[in-house]
Amino acid sequence: MYFTDRGIEELEKRRGEEDVTLAFVAERLREFVDLNPEFETPIERFATWLARLDDEDDE
Repeated sequence: MYFTDRGIEELEKRRGEEDVTLAFVAERLREFVDLNPEFETPIERFATWLARLDDEDDE
């Protein structure tokens, strides 16, 4: 198990039943980067990866 899995598991346990929009998630990511600018690059990469999940060219 990766260390990050703990946070993912906590997220799933605490919020797994909630329905949210991607606009909500995007706003939370912006807020997170504003508070933690050192994570700008990983958040940008994650958001780009998430946005392009359906792109066949990236496979």
